[in-house]
Amino acid sequence: MTASRIMSIREQIADVLRSDIISGELEPNTKLNEQLLAKRFGTSRGPIRDVLIKLTKEGLLVSKDNVGSSVSSPLSSGLQKLSVDIRRKIEEYAAKQLENNISEQDLDNMDAIIEKMQDHFDKEEFTELTKTDIEFHKYFVGLAGGDDLVNLWYPVVLRMRMNYQRIGSSQKLVDEHKHIVDALRQNNAKEAVASIRKNIK
Repeated sequence: MTASRIMSIREQIADVLRSDIISGELEPNTKLNEQLLAKRFGTSRGPIRDVLIKLTKEGLLVSKDNVGSSVSSPLSSGLQKLSVDIRRKIEEYAAKQLENNISEQDLDNMDAIIEKMQDHFDKEEFTELTKTDIEFHKYFVGLAGGDDLVNLWYPVVLRMRMNYQRIGSSQKLVDEHKHIVDALRQNNAKEAVASIRKNIK
């Protein structure tokens, strides 16, 4: 893969808070204080405010006038099921768009992301594994539809991932991603769609 780009201060703060929310360290409905966060990250309140707006757009926070920002609650079972259906439709669409339309370099990049997933799994770094799982799917969704498709997909996935437990339970999770890449490498959209359906639950 290409060398990792340098993350801005705002991106670094967003990444840390995203991890805290996905892992459950920041529990649902926890109110976030701009001043305390600014002190924690050694910055002014301006970047913190920008990050809170970003995470609100991603669905991880809710923001209300005169109340501030707090961590979103996990989705109800009905909304979780709907989110799974929406996510599957987007990723199935992406797989079909990539049939006979994906480079060997892109496939190699996806293999490299899977290697990172395996490394995090082996080290029991389950929050980082979750984030790398998201990175994998975001990569091929972006290949298929650019920012427009990613912007439809991303908030749905992040809300689904809050306090996600399956990630730490099975090596099968990593293998499922290998099956997706194998199908894309064979230009077999039907098999890629089947692999995506098995992976998204």
